Amino acid sequence: MRNKPAEAVVFLENSIADDPARVMTWLYLGIVYEQLDRADEAIAAYRRILPAAGGLSANVANNLGNVYFQKGNTEMAEQFYTQAIGFDSVYSRAYLGRANTRIKAGNLRNAVADYEQYLTLEPRSSQRTGIERILTVIREEFAAEERKRILAEEEERRLAEERQKLLDAVSASLQSAADYSQSISSGAESVEGYEGEFELE
Repeated sequence: MRNKPAEAVVFLENSIADDPARVMTWLYLGIVYEQLDRADEAIAAYRRILPAAGGLSANVANNLGNVYFQKGNTEMAEQFYTQAIGFDSVYSRAYLGRANTRIKAGNLRNAVADYEQYLTLEPRSSQRTGIERILTVIREEFAAEERKRILAEEEERRLAEERQKLLDAVSASLQSAADYSQSISSGAESVEGYEGEFELE
C-alpha cells in the first residue's frame, strides 16, 4: 500500500510459505512481481493460484492477461482475458484488456465489439473519450475499406463486360470470315485431262 514492492515481496513470500492456500496473498505477490518487472514470476504466481481462486478467478485470469500483454504475447493475453470473461461476464477490465490486445494483433472487428461492451459496462469510464476516438478511427477505416471493395467490384465488372464485348466482336468477325470463305469458289472443282505429247523448245 505504501508502494514499496521490494519490501513487500519478502513479507508476501513469507506469508505464502506459512499458508500457501491464501488466494489474496498470491494475488498481491503477483502484482508485486509485476511492479518489480519480474513478469515470469508474476505469471507463475497467478497460474499457481488460478485453479483455486474461486470468486477471484476473473481477477487472477485478467492479471495473467495483463502480464502476457506486457510481454507482447497477444495470443496468451487474449486467451486469459477471454477466460476472465468466462468466469465473470460483466468483468469490464477483461473486455478492455482483450480489446487492446485485439487492436495490437490487428483483429479490429472483434476489438470494436469489446470496446463497446466495456463502455456499456462502464458508461462513466475515464477512458471513454479515448476509446470513442479509437472506435471512430476504426469505423472510418472500415468505411474506406468498404468503398475500396465496392470500387474494385465495379471495376472488375466493367473489365469483364469489356472482355466479353471484345470476345463477342472477335468471334463474330471470325464467323463472318468463315462464312465468306465458304462462298468463294476456287474454280477447280473438276480436273481437266490432257492427252498428247508436250515438247520443250
